[in-house]
Amino acid sequence: MLERKPPLVAAFALANKMARGIWAMLTRGEGYRDPVIASAA
Repeated sequence: MLERKPPLVAAFALANKMARGIWAMLTRGEGYRDPVIASAA
């Protein structure tokens, strides 16, 4: 994303993504779950 957009725009996009995830966890009363990494078979 940094190759296509100015650094400040990319920083705000990342902050927005994180804020939406945190808001969803708070409103649903969930805790953080580590993402599951698919193993190559």
